[in-house]
Parts: sequence; C-alpha cells; structure tokens
Amino acid sequence: MNRYTKFINIMGSYYTKDFEKEKKNITKVREIKEETVRKFFLQGDCEVLVVFEETGKEILIDDFSSEDDIKKYLGKSFVKK
Repeated sequence: MNRYTKFINIMGSYYTKDFEKEKKNITKVREIKEETVRKFFLQGDCEVLVVFEETGKEILIDDFSSEDDIKKYLGKSFVKK
C-alpha cells in the first residue's frame, strides 16, 4: 500500500511521497500532484498521513476512515460516489 503525506500550513497544502533508493540507502521526498493521490485513494491502494506543520499533529486517513474525516482533511473529491 502506498503512503502519501499531506502537509497543511498557513499558505496552503501539498502532497509528498517518500521514495527509497536501495543502492544508496537514501530516502528521497518528492512533491506529488493531488490528482495522482486522488486516483490511488479512490482505488483503495493508498493511505494519506495528514500533518499540520504548525502544531505537529498527525492524522492517518485510509479507506476505513469515516466519510466526514475524508471530506474534512482531504476534500469532497476523495469520497467514493
């Protein structure tokens, strides 16, 4: 299962994904488009860790989360129709 991270700060929000390089034992972090995260989330193939940068609070959202939590932290477009 893929894990994406959504960072929320005063200026807005953005999504990232960690990629591990096997040969060099390095973890690279890349910014990902919201559409990509939405596609995998609706397929049920990912979970999203929501991080509030100011407070450090973290919330894990996946398929089994309540619809209200999904709407609140990710948006209406992440809810299955």
